[in-house]
Amino acid sequence: MLDNLRDPTLIPLRIDPRGWCPQIEQHHSPNFGTRPAGIAINLLVIHNISLPLAEFCGPHIVDLFLNRLEIDAHPSFHDLRGVQVSSHFLIRRDGHLIQFVSTLDRAWHAGVSCFEEREGCNDYSIGIELEGCDFLPFTSDQYLSLQLLSKALIDAHPIEHIVGHDEIAPGRKTDPGPCFDWNRYANSLPHWDVQRSGLG
Repeated sequence: MLDNLRDPTLIPLRIDPRGWCPQIEQHHSPNFGTRPAGIAINLLVIHNISLPLAEFCGPHIVDLFLNRLEIDAHPSFHDLRGVQVSSHFLIRRDGHLIQFVSTLDRAWHAGVSCFEEREGCNDYSIGIELEGCDFLPFTSDQYLSLQLLSKALIDAHPIEHIVGHDEIAPGRKTDPGPCFDWNRYANSLPHWDVQRSGLG
């Protein structure tokens, strides 16, 4: 946990040689696989998630990623029966960071996807989930945590592109949605070109 998260000069995040960020909460999701040999990890994918929709701070996202979600806890969860997914990271509404899968491994976050004619984005990407939904703004604490985490990932891996889930799964996914401020995010990463359609 980051007690001084609001001051990014105090605790720069880092990714260790095992692909874990030792400064943040960790849970080990079973929903991952081995990346193809020799593949470069060069894509960050930004998502949003809330369970139930637009309800925050509950246990359900973590439970989903750990395959222990109680399907009967809410009617909207019935469609998630048997679903096995996880991002690498989750950023809560208060900026709290949780890691579920090593960045060296292939988390099951993107599904059927394609970027620049390369299919199977899970093979070469890192997934970051923001607790939220398409129609509500994200918080300042979330943008700060996303900035810190993105910098650590850029330092650790040969990241070339940062995209939304909707960019790699158009017509199937809409996240992180129109309330995600791409310009604010891009401006928090000086000298970095955030690849986003229509970003000024």
